Amino acid sequence: MFCRNCGAVNDDNAFKCIQCGQVLQGTTAGPTEPVPNHLVPAILVTVFCCLPFGIVAIVYAASVNGKVQAGDYAGAVAASRNAAMWSWISFGVGLVVSIGWGLMSFLGAAASQM
Repeated sequence: MFCRNCGAVNDDNAFKCIQCGQVLQGTTAGPTEPVPNHLVPAILVTVFCCLPFGIVAIVYAASVNGKVQAGDYAGAVAASRNAAMWSWISFGVGLVVSIGWGLMSFLGAAASQM
């Protein structure tokens, strides 16, 4: 979609022009619901649970606000969902590893007592 104001090329689902900020679609109001970025849970699971999957969550969470400001509401919602999904994956992997570590420690201590 081309901007009528500056001629910049934008995504077809963009609300505002990425070049000049002009409203591209027929309505003057943007989406009414704010898009959560899930940055805090992404950082927490990265630090406390599982580093590799947490980093993926942080990357998606960090892109949400930029997409909202660029007018890409659909992209922001998709990035928000991906950030939440990868945060939960990181939490689940961290939980499984912690339980496995604790179980192996317990079994090792019990075996050494025999």
